[in-house]
Amino acid sequence: MEGNTMTAGRHVNTLSQSWCTPPKYVNAIKRFWNGKISLDPCSNEYSVVEAEVEYRLPKHDGLRESWNYPTVFVNPPYGADRDRGTTIKDWLAKCATTHREYGSEVIALVPVATNTSHWKKCVFGVADAICFLYDTRLRFLENGYDTGKGAPMACCLIYWGDNVEEFQDCFLQYGAVIDIRALKDVPIGEEVLVPALEFA
Repeated sequence: MEGNTMTAGRHVNTLSQSWCTPPKYVNAIKRFWNGKISLDPCSNEYSVVEAEVEYRLPKHDGLRESWNYPTVFVNPPYGADRDRGTTIKDWLAKCATTHREYGSEVIALVPVATNTSHWKKCVFGVADAICFLYDTRLRFLENGYDTGKGAPMACCLIYWGDNVEEFQDCFLQYGAVIDIRALKDVPIGEEVLVPALEFA
């Protein structure tokens, strides 16, 4: 996660800190993908992901670079980037597009925000599984160190890919894993026409 404070995109904040994925999740993702992550488009100098290809600001803007790699792990900035005019919704859209266009397997570590437009457009009906992490306050590494502080919001791992059963087996120890493939191409929420209820 490149720099932004953790706000789930609700406020614009500084780029003064680099927030890194807790090692236990990096290790689990590597186990799931047989030891390697092809691309980390949100890397920073303190990252423990060690993907084969890493995009780091300011040299590489991960949203503008190609994600045509077999496995992609995304821990995006949770706040808005004023300079680039982007938010977490742009990263989730790129996750969904990458899986659709290239057949890449993609995992994103993001806040649980089921009422947002980016979840409605890029997760429900599009992704394949979600692991709702049991950690009460996810402890990201701050500039490479575990400071003991927890994230102020619930987080999850979203998966776009064809190996849902393996994803469930691998990540069930970290939280509730939900297979959402049945939602694909199904009208959800306001799109569903519900008959009006009659009250006596």
